[in-house]
Amino acid sequence: MIKHIALALTLAVAPLSSFAAQFVEGKHYTQVSNRVAPSEPKVTEYFSFYCHSCYNMETKYLPFIKQHIDKKIAFENKHVDFMNSDLGTEVMRSLVVMNQTEHKHDLALKMFTAIQGDASDGHDHGAHGHKHESEINSRDDIKKVFAEFGIDSAAYDKMADDAATDKALSQWRQEQVMYNVRSVPSFVVNDKYLINMNEMRSLEQIIDLMNYLALKK
Repeated sequence: MIKHIALALTLAVAPLSSFAAQFVEGKHYTQVSNRVAPSEPKVTEYFSFYCHSCYNMETKYLPFIKQHIDKKIAFENKHVDFMNSDLGTEVMRSLVVMNQTEHKHDLALKMFTAIQGDASDGHDHGAHGHKHESEINSRDDIKKVFAEFGIDSAAYDKMADDAATDKALSQWRQEQVMYNVRSVPSFVVNDKYLINMNEMRSLEQIIDLMNYLALKK
């Protein structure tokens, strides 16, 4: 999915246009709900710690996207449930917990690394034949990651088993179906518009479309 964006690194230094591209509903994006736009515009990334393209997006592209989308737009992330397993649910819980900490970015990178290997090793984690034995096979393994950031076992369990966490997971699963999220990473703007990443050709285009959809009336 990101193969088209590979060229974007060379485009990243170019000045961003002010919605210069002409975006077409049904081609560049799809309306996936009739919800009223939130008072605070937002972009939601749906991703998985097991997804190679999500790892690349997190380490190579998202920092630039977050830096250049309109400052009025909030950015959040949610974990999909493609695994439909106990382990998959535990990994989803870990994101809810990490989003409550001051170390959420570093924790997310650590989880990607534990599951997929180190992105700084120069390997393409989406390349054919690339293999890494996941270090995350249970909640205890997840808690070892959090312990490195000063969150002990009891504190983790309290947040992971909280009713608010169960509610968040239920909401994420519902939105995954409601917004027709079938691949990751996917981006939904204002709980209403799903960006068609297959039509995106540069980071500039992604940013312009996020701004256009988030701020449109």
